[in-house]
Amino acid sequence: MLQPTILFITPPFTQLNTAYPASAYLKGFLEGYEISFSHCDLSIELFASIFTSNFLRSIFKEAKDLDNYYYPKVSEMKELYISRVDVVIGFLQKQDIETANKILETNFLPLGHRLLNVSTEIKWEAGEVGVIDKAKHFGTLFIEEIGDFIQANVDEFFAFTKYAEQIATSASSFHQLDELLSYQPTLIEDEMMNILEEKIQKHTPDLVCFTIPFPGNLFSALRCSQFIKQFFPDIHIAFGGGYCNTELRSLKDPRIFEFIDFISLDDGEGPLLKIVNYLEGAIDINELERTFVLENSQVVYKNKIPNTIFHHRNLPAPNYSGLPFDKYVSFLDVVNPMHRMWTDARWNKLTISHGCYWKQCSFCDVSLDYIGNYQNTTAEDLVDKIEKIIKDTGITGFHFVDEAAPPKMLRALSNKLIERNVNITWWTNIRFEKTFNFELCQLMEKSGCIAVTGGLEVASDRLLTKMKKGVDIAQVARVTHNFSENNIMVHAYLMYGFPTQTEQETIDSLEVVKQLFERNCIQSAFWHLFTTTVHSPIGKNPQEFGIEITGPVFEGFAQNDLYHKDSQGADHPKFTKGLNLALNNYLNGVGFKGELQNWFDFPVLPTSHPKGLIESFLS
Repeated sequence: MLQPTILFITPPFTQLNTAYPASAYLKGFLEGYEISFSHCDLSIELFASIFTSNFLRSIFKEAKDLDNYYYPKVSEMKELYISRVDVVIGFLQKQDIETANKILETNFLPLGHRLLNVSTEIKWEAGEVGVIDKAKHFGTLFIEEIGDFIQANVDEFFAFTKYAEQIATSASSFHQLDELLSYQPTLIEDEMMNILEEKIQKHTPDLVCFTIPFPGNLFSALRCSQFIKQFFPDIHIAFGGGYCNTELRSLKDPRIFEFIDFISLDDGEGPLLKIVNYLEGAIDINELERTFVLENSQVVYKNKIPNTIFHHRNLPAPNYSGLPFDKYVSFLDVVNPMHRMWTDARWNKLTISHGCYWKQCSFCDVSLDYIGNYQNTTAEDLVDKIEKIIKDTGITGFHFVDEAAPPKMLRALSNKLIERNVNITWWTNIRFEKTFNFELCQLMEKSGCIAVTGGLEVASDRLLTKMKKGVDIAQVARVTHNFSENNIMVHAYLMYGFPTQTEQETIDSLEVVKQLFERNCIQSAFWHLFTTTVHSPIGKNPQEFGIEITGPVFEGFAQNDLYHKDSQGADHPKFTKGLNLALNNYLNGVGFKGELQNWFDFPVLPTSHPKGLIESFLS
């Protein structure tokens, strides 16, 4: 066989404002082997196809045919939605002032269930920036109204940054996925497969590869694979990406191989190269690396040792060329300047280092390659890659998507960007460690850093020690203050429900978060309810953390999230609503004066922290 032609696909749905980087990394890598490689962001292609006047007409017809009438006001104003959608999407892609003014004209947008309740308290910037932002916010709510209608009436799996996530999360058995794949495709799925067919006919691939970063990409990837197997049976199909790396490591159920041929784990360069070599007849199937295949109706893991290793420092720059940058949209659902970074503006995604230099947190997947295998490169090499990516995309915004960017590398990178006069805007994920002193934060800001994200997790020194986070509240306060004093925004990842966490510690954590907001140390945050994972130290040794694993029973497919019983801790889910309500107020700069009790509809303990706790750490 001749060398295979590869089509690499990001299935629906991922971020809509920027390209997911997996295909760009592999495109850059495979160019060195002169392998024919095309990539398609089916996520943004499908989104851009759904939100058009023609397709929206089909949506309303489908809802009527199915006899579904949720959101009747949207149905009543359907002609207005149909006539406005192309204008709004065009604006969210380009954001020009002329269209912004048009969108904000009275009666231009239908007043649906979201726009009717738009906040009148938002303070918009003066001038064109404020007008564009306001139109972006209104346009986003308009598109979300249509999304609500689609999900309620036409396709229950539809969501903007995921698809059918609920059936892929903790799917210990393949049974439900298999059953749903036997149903007729929805209108949305039909459109996805129309686009897929066009891409296959254009690129004529021998191998189609799907990256599956999250549970919300699995079902759409399987739908596409099912279609390819039915209509293009000679094409081979491979799965890889974050979902496979974390959830499918114990795979036993052969049914998924009715839809695909290969599932690779961990970094994709080595396994993909071996799959290509195998398909062209250059190697035997037993020479595949970190790859599941089906042999004699059994799932077999092929992993020839030693693996072919491609070190982070030796990899070429990701190649983003060929992706439809004109189709990505900027959403502005939450106006908070830090919060909007995930949905607004274009960002080139790039990793500074591979893995995590700390790799000790007890809740984290430290046993897996993407965390545990730390590899670094040089600042010179990084800036070379940055310049190439700017040339490919025309975009000067960068999101460094590290597990935790090393302070030493951030110092070297900042100096190199300044020395070479490379002007970019960038943000990244860090650990709140003491190395981030005022001087380093100042240097980062000078080089173009505008924001950092980091895990404060449970704001309790006892629990931070128990989770081996390597920081305490005082240190977090000082580090976040250093960033904020240098006009670098800070987003904190927050966790509640950690093993043995008491109600008092939850309320005290909320008090710490409130004071950090009040003192402008952080500008944004997000609460996650703790989940034990099978690859973390807690999942491997639950008794050491005072919990008992209660399920789910592994039935041959996915294995990652675990259920647990915590006899020492509080009833954590009941705090969800109140914690999020408080946070939503703090994000908007209000709600600091009242008691913490005000956020909850059941009695809670008063905080044991003094009102000036964070201030005392800063002084």
